[in-house]
Amino acid sequence: MTLITQIAQLIVGLGLLNVWLIRFNKATDYRGGTAQSMKEEFAAYGLPEWFCYVVGGLKVLSGMALLAGLVVPGIAVYPAGIVAVLMIGALAMHVKVHDPIKKSLPAACMLALCALILYQSSI
Repeated sequence: MTLITQIAQLIVGLGLLNVWLIRFNKATDYRGGTAQSMKEEFAAYGLPEWFCYVVGGLKVLSGMALLAGLVVPGIAVYPAGIVAVLMIGALAMHVKVHDPIKKSLPAACMLALCALILYQSSI
């Protein structure tokens, strides 16, 4: 595992935990549509509330697994793959509601970092 991969895991892992555990009910400049909370954001995308919790659960577990991957070699590939798929979905939702590109930047950065983790895991 390279230092770059470790940094990527740290950024993605802590970033996911921050968004889903600390900022869940807080407004940010990156929420989809005019949403002020995570539940409102999923509603803006036309998604049911239960789906917010499914995605949130996957992201929190993946974030914790990415952090655990810093000390347990080889496990980061699985949560990185899950997060990459979820970030592709997040980007699609931003496109769906015609958000400006600025709102898609966090998802795009997370996707790029997960792609780096996946690539480094394959070599």
